[in-house]
Amino acid sequence: MEIRVPRLGEGADNGTVISVFVKEGDKVEKNQTLIELENEKAVAPIPSDSAGVVSKVHVKVGDKISVGQLIATLGGAAGASAAPAQNPAAAAPKPQAAPSAPAPVSYAAPAAASAPYQYQSTLGIAPPASPSVRKLARDLGIDLGKVRGSESGGRIVLADLRDYIQHLQAAAFSAPQAALAPVVQAPAKPAAESIDFSKWGPVTKKPLTSLRKKIGEKMQESWNAIPHVTQNDEVDVTDVMQWTKQYGADYEKKGVKLTLTSLILKACVQALKKYPGFNSSLDETTGELITKGYYHLGVAVDTEQGLIVPVLRDIDKKNLYEISKELGELAEKTRQRKVSLDDLKGGTFTISNLGGIGGSHFTPIINRPEVAILGVSRGVLKPVIRNQKIDQRVMMPLSLSYDHRVIDGADGARFIREIVKSLETFPESEIKLGNAKKNSEEPAKSAKPQKEKVAAGKGKK
Repeated sequence: MEIRVPRLGEGADNGTVISVFVKEGDKVEKNQTLIELENEKAVAPIPSDSAGVVSKVHVKVGDKISVGQLIATLGGAAGASAAPAQNPAAAAPKPQAAPSAPAPVSYAAPAAASAPYQYQSTLGIAPPASPSVRKLARDLGIDLGKVRGSESGGRIVLADLRDYIQHLQAAAFSAPQAALAPVVQAPAKPAAESIDFSKWGPVTKKPLTSLRKKIGEKMQESWNAIPHVTQNDEVDVTDVMQWTKQYGADYEKKGVKLTLTSLILKACVQALKKYPGFNSSLDETTGELITKGYYHLGVAVDTEQGLIVPVLRDIDKKNLYEISKELGELAEKTRQRKVSLDDLKGGTFTISNLGGIGGSHFTPIINRPEVAILGVSRGVLKPVIRNQKIDQRVMMPLSLSYDHRVIDGADGARFIREIVKSLETFPESEIKLGNAKKNSEEPAKSAKPQKEKVAAGKGKK
């Protein structure tokens, strides 16, 4: 029995092995976890779909593997030497059939004798590529099976698609004598220079984790693709901070921690409803702006492995108690790396709160495909003029980064001012635990007593 990497979800067609729980000779049960695979910023356990004895483990920690790749070979209960029942003669060469990562390729002008590349899969699995690359290839009418992937596991990236298009253009416009012309290649990126820093003093080397690399790739992609503009402001949080301390003990008795982040989430939803352009995404393939009618807000969580952004869904339909409870549970789940890939997708707006660490204004990078992100810093006690008098107030810095292709500067200023207004006028009644828990239930419960009261009044008359 061969255990291969299953498809984990849309866009989850490869990952990095971070844990291997079995070795040759181990007995495994059905649904027992064999390895843990890190994809994007989530960790997925890969179980065995059969019971048996491990004949061979084909992966190790740090390997990058894709859908359909061989993880382990199981023998029968008799021992590791047992062969698969369906074809004993072919058992030996099976492990060698695992797909290997092809070397990077540069497409050149076509030669008459050269055979075209064709992706091969014994399981009939499509070539590994992200959903955006698949969609672009589909829109252009390109067969990804003819595109050689340059990334680990043969994964096809945008650069591979571009090189293949250049290859097709060269084939279309080449003259018969073009075979005699020198090969023209696309300009290559300058090679990275390796510097020996130990020449100037002691150094420590530590490889980047796969999560750290993924975060870097996403940030670089977002920064390069989106023209960022950052609007800064300050909000007076003196009152709401006093209320969170005043009523926080009541929440803690229920096992829930009340934080300023919960109030910020509510304030952001109010601003998003008033300015729906900030709750949208730009479809670059069709040139359409997609405005969402739901409010799923991501909250950046600082973990030991790096920054992860889980998503809290339908914030507009939840009261402050429910938001605080879900926020605490999801943050703890994220720190333990038990968050699923679905928990990281579908966000419409993101909040990055560094108030617990410190610092002032900063430039948060937009979490693509969203169009805006709010950065929150630590509140500081400052002298503020109110009603022509100097007063001490806690002023909290806000930094709003937005996509200038979608949002103009004037709207950016209006949006952040709406958040400021919502926080500075936040009703105390919504923070009180009794009101916070009953907020969504009271209308239905109070409707019947009101009718009874009216009926009783009529009866007396």
